[in-house]
Amino acid sequence: MAVLSLFILLAGALFLGLAIAWAPDKSVDDLKQKWAPAPSKFIDVHGLQVHVRDEGLADDPVPVMLIHGTSSSLHTWEPWVKALKAERRVITMDLPGFGLTGPNQENDYSTTAYVRFILDLMDSLHLSKVVLGGNSLGGEIAWEVAAAAPARVDKLILVDAAGYAFTPKSIPVGFQIARMPMMSWVMDHCLPRSMVESSVKNVYARPEKVTPALVDRYEAMMLREGNRPALRQRISQLAIGDHAELIKTIRVPTLILWGGKDQLIPPENAEWFQQDIANSKLIMFDELGHVPQEENPVVTVAAVRIFLQ
Repeated sequence: MAVLSLFILLAGALFLGLAIAWAPDKSVDDLKQKWAPAPSKFIDVHGLQVHVRDEGLADDPVPVMLIHGTSSSLHTWEPWVKALKAERRVITMDLPGFGLTGPNQENDYSTTAYVRFILDLMDSLHLSKVVLGGNSLGGEIAWEVAAAAPARVDKLILVDAAGYAFTPKSIPVGFQIARMPMMSWVMDHCLPRSMVESSVKNVYARPEKVTPALVDRYEAMMLREGNRPALRQRISQLAIGDHAELIKTIRVPTLILWGGKDQLIPPENAEWFQQDIANSKLIMFDELGHVPQEENPVVTVAAVRIFLQ
């Protein structure tokens, strides 16, 4: 009888936990009004409706294109765009599998597929050459584009970029759960806000800077229909460090920005980029974490503006 009572109690607790954390998908139309106001637009790239913002000087011959990281969105660059658009044309987008763009039909979230996507997006926007920047996954995509199509990249901006094999000191809990196949059903139907908040705080050096509004944005992007399965696919397709030998082939001027308290991609990776890219400059922000463009946009974009002059 005691065992039965314990089973009922545990089952009830599990049901209550699932009910509290229950978070069904939201359609892109449900999310557009709040998260895609003007100048957001959706453009067709080989059948995928890509969320894009194209701001600043329309006649800029070499626009700045910025690529976000895993489970992020173009919103991560808003402060940088605000600071740069008076002087440059600045283009941001939601990568396939993330933000409001959502999953691609092929379920291919390899870095190679992302490189092809960026080049296709450039073609769709009639851009022959850009200054290409990115954070984390976005940084990896940026340097791989520079390696694959050097004639189309004028300069590189790498912000805590992936590229080399590394061992994280700490992994956001959301990424940890996405790596567990047995948790797929729970992940697809539940999204505790506390998990989202913890994951965002994990990539900040100063977690107290993570506001409820910031958690709202990351939560909304995760709830976009198809993004949670896409994240699992992306994690399963990771090939960390597989293309690192290509970094030495990069010849374009490169600015490397890094948070000295990055717990996900260790700061020594920044030094490896500097050693391997001949024409590069490294700036280490000792008190920032994995997303320095969010944590302190003022000091980080100041370095970018100098680099672009």
